Amino acid sequence: MLVLDLDGTVLDPAGVVTPRTRDAVQQARDAGMRVTLCTGRGLVEARPAVVALNQQDPVIVAGGSIIACPATRRTLHRFALDLSLVSRAVERLLAHDHPAMVLKDPVAAGYDYLIVRGPRGLRLDPVTDWWFDHLNVSVRYVDHLDDDEHPEHTVRVGACGLSGRMATVRDALHEACGRESLIHHFPAVIAPEHAGRAINGQTIDVLELFHLSANKWESVRVLAEGWKIPPARICAIGDQVNDVSMIEQAGLGIAMGNAIEPVRKAAKRHTKRNDEDGVAHAIEQVLGGHW
Repeated sequence: MLVLDLDGTVLDPAGVVTPRTRDAVQQARDAGMRVTLCTGRGLVEARPAVVALNQQDPVIVAGGSIIACPATRRTLHRFALDLSLVSRAVERLLAHDHPAMVLKDPVAAGYDYLIVRGPRGLRLDPVTDWWFDHLNVSVRYVDHLDDDEHPEHTVRVGACGLSGRMATVRDALHEACGRESLIHHFPAVIAPEHAGRAINGQTIDVLELFHLSANKWESVRVLAEGWKIPPARICAIGDQVNDVSMIEQAGLGIAMGNAIEPVRKAAKRHTKRNDEDGVAHAIEQVLGGHW
């Protein structure tokens, strides 16, 4: 089984699947490997990569909280959040002047994101607005979480903003929800035209809260068990904090050349960067029997 993260891994810095990477993934399939994509993106946000790679097998999206069929969009497995946890997370985000981005099981809810703006009508940052528009994400806006018609279908609560402020929000979320949830904080994937909008050397960061068991490895494990593939026969490739669990637990965890240090430490092998077709290089090493 071959498990591939998208941003910073399969996708090059321009957000594109290169021909070499596309061909290498197909060669892995031809050699008998089950391939799954495993991304922090929601299913609709992952669609361009799904199409580029002709992905037919189930994909793991929303940071490991949903396993979905890419053809029918049907959810095969999910880790939903308890409403009390969602309520506390949304309250903390609004208190720090961030609208809450509540990700849904899209087939069940009928849309992708519920944006809770609070009584002051807080606005999303320009990068997130661009992201939703660019990828045709279905969004519903409300002022209060009480207006959520589908609380049972929430899989993630998040926010996006300048790194200096997000660190404070992260600490507030940990204080309110840390013992009952999984929280990730990392740089956002942004379009080149938005890269210059960060000020004073700050980055645009993403903060995400999940069910305590909703990590990438847990969903990889669910898929692998269904396919009767043991962990020792799983190869996982990634670069960011939400990839650590699968890099640690897979029989062969591979860090991208651009990976953060925790991923590099967890990996058994290191490949080239995502601007050097690092995924293709890794697949070639595995199929060639070198790794």
